[in-house]
Amino acid sequence: MRASLEGEKVILVPYMKEHVPKYHQWMQDPALLQATASEPLTLEQEYDMQLSWTKDPLKQTFIILDRESVIGDFIHGDPQVEAMIGDVNIYMNDMEDTKKAEIEIMIAEPKSRGKGLGKESVSMMMAFAVKNLGIQAFRAKIGESNKASIALFKKLGFEETCYSEIFKEITLELPVTDSKSEELHQLTKGMITYL
Repeated sequence: MRASLEGEKVILVPYMKEHVPKYHQWMQDPALLQATASEPLTLEQEYDMQLSWTKDPLKQTFIILDRESVIGDFIHGDPQVEAMIGDVNIYMNDMEDTKKAEIEIMIAEPKSRGKGLGKESVSMMMAFAVKNLGIQAFRAKIGESNKASIALFKKLGFEETCYSEIFKEITLELPVTDSKSEELHQLTKGMITYL
């Protein structure tokens, strides 16, 4: 069973093979590759990556749809590729602390940046992870040149915990306190739909 989340500005849907061609197109942009610390993949490799992410219980990936661009009722039909603007992910890859997740966001469409879509997407993903996966702390690793992303996470209450000189990367963390958990719960009340 996969979940979709509907917010005021965005709709988060599971990353499916229908999304791969547009996602692959985004990842041809050198600026996005640098911002996401990604390597370019072939289309076939991108399909393989999508399949592996879907099967990995330690990863959760949602494609972000701009709610204004969604045409028709996506919940009962296919996701609207035209409405795709980016993705948001969490990784539970800290073997010492299974209640901590790394979170990432990419708003790939330039026209969709600076509108609060990223902030809502990250908040919804965190609320989903706290409620459904028992996550109690979040970490974000961001390249020092990605000022917009750093500012976004700081607005959400993340604090800088370390800096990697080698990777030129800042790590920010946010523990999920009772008040933060309640705030996230209120934010997403009634938003999750299971497919």
